[in-house]
Amino acid sequence: MPTLPDHTPIAAAALGQGRGPQAAKAEILWPTPARVLSTDVLRVDAREKVTGEAKYASDVQPPGWLYAMILRSRWAAAKVTAIDTSEALKVPGVKSIVLAGGEQRRVRYYGTELAAVAATSKQACLDALRAIKVTAEPLPFVVDERDAMKEDAPRVFDGPNLSAPGVKQEGDVANALSSAAAVVEGELSTQVQIHHPLESHGNTIVVKDDGATVWASTQGIFSVRDGIAGNLKLPQSNVQVICDYMGGGFGAKFGPGVEGGLAARLSKETGLPVKLMLTRLEEGLAVGNRPSSIQKIKMGASADGKLTAFEAETVGTPGTGGGGETAGGSGGANVATPYIYKVPNFKVQQRAVATNAGASRAFRAPAHPQGSFGTECMLDDLAVKLGIDPVEIRILNDPGENRRKEYALGRDKFGWKEKYKKPGSSPGPIKTGVGCAGATWGGGGRGTRAEAQINSDGTVEVRVGTQDLGTGSRTLVAMVAAEAFGIRPDQVVARIGDTRFPPSGASGGSTTTASLCPGVWDACQNALAELKTRSGMADVAGPNWAVACRKIGINPISAQGEWKQGLSSSGSGGVQFVEVEVDTDTGYIRVKKVLALMDCGLIVNTLTTTSQINSGIIMGMSYALHEERVMDKATGVVLNHSFDTYKITNLADTPEIECILLNMPERGVIGIAEVSNVPTASAIANAVANAIGVRVPSLPITPAKVLAALGKVPKMSA
Repeated sequence: MPTLPDHTPIAAAALGQGRGPQAAKAEILWPTPARVLSTDVLRVDAREKVTGEAKYASDVQPPGWLYAMILRSRWAAAKVTAIDTSEALKVPGVKSIVLAGGEQRRVRYYGTELAAVAATSKQACLDALRAIKVTAEPLPFVVDERDAMKEDAPRVFDGPNLSAPGVKQEGDVANALSSAAAVVEGELSTQVQIHHPLESHGNTIVVKDDGATVWASTQGIFSVRDGIAGNLKLPQSNVQVICDYMGGGFGAKFGPGVEGGLAARLSKETGLPVKLMLTRLEEGLAVGNRPSSIQKIKMGASADGKLTAFEAETVGTPGTGGGGETAGGSGGANVATPYIYKVPNFKVQQRAVATNAGASRAFRAPAHPQGSFGTECMLDDLAVKLGIDPVEIRILNDPGENRRKEYALGRDKFGWKEKYKKPGSSPGPIKTGVGCAGATWGGGGRGTRAEAQINSDGTVEVRVGTQDLGTGSRTLVAMVAAEAFGIRPDQVVARIGDTRFPPSGASGGSTTTASLCPGVWDACQNALAELKTRSGMADVAGPNWAVACRKIGINPISAQGEWKQGLSSSGSGGVQFVEVEVDTDTGYIRVKKVLALMDCGLIVNTLTTTSQINSGIIMGMSYALHEERVMDKATGVVLNHSFDTYKITNLADTPEIECILLNMPERGVIGIAEVSNVPTASAIANAVANAIGVRVPSLPITPAKVLAALGKVPKMSA
């Protein structure tokens, strides 16, 4: 049975650590010792979520609302010459049909949006979709990146499928490799991972003559506002976007999307509210994914384990896209350098290959898991070849002071020296192995604004436009305000997720908490100063709070605040240790334990921080062992789009997870959501190689691939 995650917050001084990278100031600008911050605080919206009272975008039902659905291309490549909606408009209950990209257009992947229909019932929508007649000329297509690189492959666009290489290099790689004491080389690959948040993409939209109201499942209410305003040609001030609650987003929910624009147009045409929420099939086809990578790597080191050379040729597919994490032709593998390691001689060539598949989008820690997998696996193989302990070779080569000390602390906590054995040497058919890996991320803050209101009854309202992905932002608002005013979090009403509130950035790049908390803190400090002035009391904390608030009078105190330099910083990192069991008769892998050590900056809420790290580890485990988009080469459709067929790590798979949180209040607040996801797959891959004595070079590491690596079944293609 899985155990609940443990967390152990410790001071950075326990490792002899000073400030992390890019810390703004030496002094601590947050209160120490803190009264509320850096403690376990239950989520203030827990009751609403567990009882079903919380209203998500799909729960909103304005009077007279219509269902909406999208007609999508059934061809992976085609020239659409006509779309006839005349019969579909006759279906009882159908109110409007709009075209997505004109009657004549080029389709480049199965699932491309062609039209959308709004009707009084779901069945009417389905009937109308079947009645729309699309005339098209099917074209040749290719959905596999290895096939797309062939000379005779169908072209996705007018130019070659394979982009021109982007090259970055330093030093003399050829000479460094030839003079290295040991060199390892190999081809490693990672798969396409589908965005599958629990709540699908979608919106409920009401468009009227004077503006629009949108209830959105989004990571950026202000970017949705701007997108809808542009789509409808309305002033931004006439569009209100609300996101009280949302069921997750990993980087693919920043704007309204095609679905949001279609819903807005349908509502404008009908004069009625429209709800358009995507299905699981649509999530698999058209809302983005983590792109694949194929990495050919050579790595060399001196006899003592010091890295001297790194050479890589990488390619990956952004599908029909080229933005987000595939910018610069990387195709998804972030190996512009040897990931986190300092190597004096390196050369990296990166290319992207287009395929007839939905475009990639940012996905939790864009490009880092791919880059980590290639580099960390080869580093482990190099350590084995040199006869050096994998932890020691990382301590020797990692330039990050925090990570080096985390490796040393984690090695003892994990029992690495007792557990690490010669690869493949554990007895019996069920073999155990251990692995480790490190990671880095930014996680800095930016210009969030907030408003704090103190009422005469002693209660507080804080308003800020940020949305909560489900990670606990609403709770952090209450905690920061409670810390500032010397009250309890339950005395604070945190109002978030509305473009009528002070502006905040999108929730991405692990920037939310580092942006949110300084803005709220500043607003509260400004309100506190006014309270002291109005009440004539220098000390308003503790029992004086109620007395001071009663002196406010009929008009509450309201103060604005903004993100301030020095209350947050950038540069998060961490390391993970993993222990696995591998059944060499069946190929089944069981992850027994994960130990994560994270430098967290100021820990705002240890409970939600641990939850973020826990979720990152579970997602990384899912990437390592289970998730993979499977496409039909004959039709171009995603075959495993549903939760029945797209395997994701669940509770029964979850191992014992222990988190050691390094509290560094002198650094201010930094984000840790993404960095916690990066090293897990690499550490698991290294643990499997340690257990069975041979490398499985591609993700996900399935039982069939394990057996193939052991020579018990034919080799699996990457």
